[in-house]
Amino acid sequence: MINRAIAPEFKLIEKVDVEQAQKIILNNGIEVYTLNSGSQELSRVEFIFKAGMYQQPKALVASCTNALIECGTKKFTANQISDGIDFFGSFLELNVGQDFTSITLYSLNKYLKDSLVFIEEIIKNPIFPQDEFSILINNKKQKHQINSQKVNVLARRKFNELLFGSTHPYGINVNDEDFGSLTVQDLVAFFNEFYASANCTIVASGLLPNNISDILNLFFGNEKWGNKNKINFKQIVQPQQTSNTINFVEKPDAIQNAIKIGRILFNKTHPDYFKFQVLSTVLGGYFGSRLMANIREDKGYTYGIGCGISNFVTTGYFAISTEVGSDVCKNALKEIYKEIEILQTDLIDKQELETVRNYILGQFLRSVDGPFSLADKFKGIWEFGLSYDYYQNYFKAVQEITVSEIRDLANNYLKKSDLIECVVGK
Repeated sequence: MINRAIAPEFKLIEKVDVEQAQKIILNNGIEVYTLNSGSQELSRVEFIFKAGMYQQPKALVASCTNALIECGTKKFTANQISDGIDFFGSFLELNVGQDFTSITLYSLNKYLKDSLVFIEEIIKNPIFPQDEFSILINNKKQKHQINSQKVNVLARRKFNELLFGSTHPYGINVNDEDFGSLTVQDLVAFFNEFYASANCTIVASGLLPNNISDILNLFFGNEKWGNKNKINFKQIVQPQQTSNTINFVEKPDAIQNAIKIGRILFNKTHPDYFKFQVLSTVLGGYFGSRLMANIREDKGYTYGIGCGISNFVTTGYFAISTEVGSDVCKNALKEIYKEIEILQTDLIDKQELETVRNYILGQFLRSVDGPFSLADKFKGIWEFGLSYDYYQNYFKAVQEITVSEIRDLANNYLKKSDLIECVVGK
């Protein structure tokens, strides 16, 4: 009998073996990465294009192109596409990020071919109907106006502008006028430039059919499609971070103030990235973090506060985010800087470091459970041109970091003079 009065033995996570994606190349040169595992006859096939917001010539183009791509093709109407995919129990997901855009199909294996008929049409032959475009623009504009009343949204927009500059691809904000200036022709031109076999990578995961390469070749690999010319990707644009470290945006009717504090830093290709992640977790990366213990648990200024690094292909940034009552905003800011200063002057307790270390490694272990999660882990290195050694190095850095290294990182990267503060509210 198990004695439930005794806690189970605590075991440290010493290593995690991440199942690696296998690469195949279709007849037309498209690279396909497969992660064949799982227990259900279910597949996820992602078509990834370097066609995110970084590449768009003006605001809204990338997101509207991706959203409208399923609203009618040369063969099918929007309803036929929707009903057809539903009929086979499949699911279509469209996503746009700063650097990439994706079209993802979830399908039972026995209906994968039937579902890919619609995906092929969506990717190769969308028609961007004017009536669907008008509906999309009206809906997006209404959502934009509603979100523009939220202090956290306003703070995020302003913060990105302060970090990168108002004309930088990562810093451009959408204005009401942008909805009126966008045309169907803008979307068609963007689609024709970037949605092509030469700019496509496929990631297939799940308990894949044995003939997955034949299936993908049948629909997408037998010939080159889309733009046959050289694709003109936007050159790297250098951020223009503001010199104003304190920034306030007044919103008189705000119930709470939104706070963003951070700086342009680096992405996961930087050698200090792994260990800075540990520092970030100590400061505000989990429920037991110092910011949570102080700002939420002790002071009661907020329901939640956190921090972390956002990764883009060309750079990255660190940010602390929270919402507090306007009457305690100054006190909250004071306590945030106080916690940073403590990390810069005092060594953290070894037991706290051990807790954070185990938390990070445990979260990593959870994040590699299942074929779709493994595919996400692969994309997390593929987008940055990294190998699977990245995860072994990450694991090693988390296990070996010392309390003095955490203090040094805080002094190197979290100087108050380098941090940009943005508050929206009253």
